Amino acid sequence: MTATLRRTGFRRLRLGRLRGRLGEPEEGMVTAFVVVFMLALIVMAGLVLDGGLALAAKVQAIDDAQAAARAGAQAIDVPLYRSTGEITLDPTQASTEAEAFLARSGRSGTVSVTGDQVTVTVTISQPTQILSLVGIDSLTETASGSATAEQAEP
Repeated sequence: MTATLRRTGFRRLRLGRLRGRLGEPEEGMVTAFVVVFMLALIVMAGLVLDGGLALAAKVQAIDDAQAAARAGAQAIDVPLYRSTGEITLDPTQASTEAEAFLARSGRSGTVSVTGDQVTVTVTISQPTQILSLVGIDSLTETASGSATAEQAEP
């Protein structure tokens, strides 16, 4: 019986030394949890920050598209208006005015003139700040605005 106790005690001592060198089996689980949790926090922060920047870019695209459309809608055909009193757009001048507004604001877009309506589409590519860490380098926002040439009621 004494020999059995000595062997059991020796095994416990040996296992204790081995665990001391290798560590407990659960110790790595905490590290993996922290890594996954921190990655989730970084992605959430990226969604908040970069999502806010994308929303601001969308609002800016809407503003620029509407303002460019209004600038184009002011290009009426003056000789026709003077002779008939009818408000009609000069399509070439309307496109030129809308594109010039976009150029002054540093944006690019497409302009179309149909009848007395000018439609402008603006696309903004917003670079990401945090989401680039997970492979999303930019977010693209597109907006359209339209304006119609009208005569004010007297």
